[in-house]
This record gives sequence, C-alpha cells and structure tokens, in this order.
Amino acid sequence: MALTRFSLNIVKSSFKFSPSSAIRISSNQLLKPTVSQPSRMFTTSKVLSKEQVEELQKNPFFDKYAEKIAKLQKTNPEEFLDRLEAKSAKSQPDKPKDFSLPGAAKPSARDEMGKQKTLDKVMNMSLLADKTAEEIANIWNEHFASKDAVAAVIPVGTYKVMQERFKEFNTFLFPLPRDMGYEFTVVQFMGHEAHFTTLINYQAHKENAPECLSMVHYTELAEEKGIVLMVGEYDKDVLSTGEARSLVVQAIQYYGVSMGEEKKLGHLQRFTYQTEEFNHLDLILELEVNPGFAPVA
Repeated sequence: MALTRFSLNIVKSSFKFSPSSAIRISSNQLLKPTVSQPSRMFTTSKVLSKEQVEELQKNPFFDKYAEKIAKLQKTNPEEFLDRLEAKSAKSQPDKPKDFSLPGAAKPSARDEMGKQKTLDKVMNMSLLADKTAEEIANIWNEHFASKDAVAAVIPVGTYKVMQERFKEFNTFLFPLPRDMGYEFTVVQFMGHEAHFTTLINYQAHKENAPECLSMVHYTELAEEKGIVLMVGEYDKDVLSTGEARSLVVQAIQYYGVSMGEEKKLGHLQRFTYQTEEFNHLDLILELEVNPGFAPVA
C-alpha cells in the first residue's frame, strides 16, 4: 500500500472494540476493458427441533399444506429438513464481516507513487466531446456497476474543497460496522488518490500494509464538463460492496462537505492538530447518526 508512516498516538495505540437510467448505446465504445454443495463426510439422522416446529406453524400456509408437509416429513425426513434449513438460511439477513486479521505485507511501490493515473486509459476521450455531464456520469456508473468497484461523479466545486482537505488532513480514520462491533480503516491521500487499509494491517506493516480500497479521482473533465470521475476498487475478501460504499461516502462527507459540517471538520482538526482531544468513539456516533446512504442488501 502506498502509505507513508505517521506518528499519531491514536494510530500507534491498540484499539479494542466490542460494519438511473444508464446510456447503453455508447458505453462499450467509450469505456475500455478494465484490467485490474460440498460433500458430506458424515451422514446423520436429523430431528426437527421444537423451535423449528413452532416456526413452521407460524407460516400462514401451514394449514393449507399440512397434509403434504406431514407426508414428506414421514416418507423423506432428510429432504424435508434440508428444505426447511434452506428456507431458514435464505430468510436470514447478511451479517457484517468479522474483524480483519493482519494480512501479508505488500512490497514497496515507491516507483509507482509518482505516476498519476489518467482517464484516457479508461475511456475513449475523443468520443466524449458531444456528451453531457449527465450522460458521461451514467456511462461511468453503469460500467463499474458489475465490477468489484464503487464509482461516483463529484461536482468540481465539491472536489476543489476535497483537494484542499486532502492536503491539510492527509491521514484519517473511518469506522466500519463489523459482526461484534466496529473496525477502523486508515486512509491516506496522495495527489488525486486515496489509499485505505485496515488499522490492524497498518499497525503490523506500516507503509507496506495491503490495501482494502484504492480510490482514484480523474480530473480531466473538470474544466469542460464540471465533473470529476471517481472509482474505488476494493478487496472483496476484506470489504463488501456496502462497506466500500460507506468508506467512499464518509470520505466525501468529511472532506467534501465538511466546511458546512462543523462537527466533522472538528474531528479532522483534532485528529491532525489536537490528537490528545481526539476520540475515535465520536466517529462511530457520526456514522450511526448519518451513514449517508441506504445500506446495500
């Protein structure tokens, strides 16, 4: 990860916590390809528990199909219980990912740090001249919808604020809900890029920590179209789509609109300048009060 070391006490210490319509005609021409029932060892005879029976009887169709259910349970109890378990598992909502464990360190990428990524490697720029900002935004978002990435289109005015904040508050923390509490990610901004890693990986590997999310902002259309195109590619073994979106939204909330959000701006200032007054629990409260988007199912 292209992270540099920083010596803030809050990161050095160990944390202990108890997660439109798209234009289809021209998208293929404009966008370039992006490179970037287990077997059972034991057979057991199943028994329907009291809780499963009670849950089944709550089903409004139980009385209607009681005879068929009883027949299937008697003639093929294994199939009956397999179906019941499959339905029960399907009805359970997805759980947040568990806490991360330290991953392997990544080799230093200092030679790549100075190379700015350009939009012409992603889109055919010559075909954009007659497109409106809205059309380009639809093409951009549609292209990345099926990939392990989160895309956004940022108004140029908002991005100018973000750039200034990137420079002043170069490093920060964002919380993510996990199964047993919250896990923190460290972000560092370099030019038009943002690099995220879990706090535990940063503590273990410092600047060589593996990234869980990498954001790139393309500014080539800022002057002519008034938009900045952003894409964030994430490690799906570490983050879900919703968690990657949460990090992107939090970055925009804190760095793009924080001038009108005194509380969020205050967190940035305390983390950078008054570290002894910074409290990571305040960030969790901010996320719970204003997640900024509807969770992804």
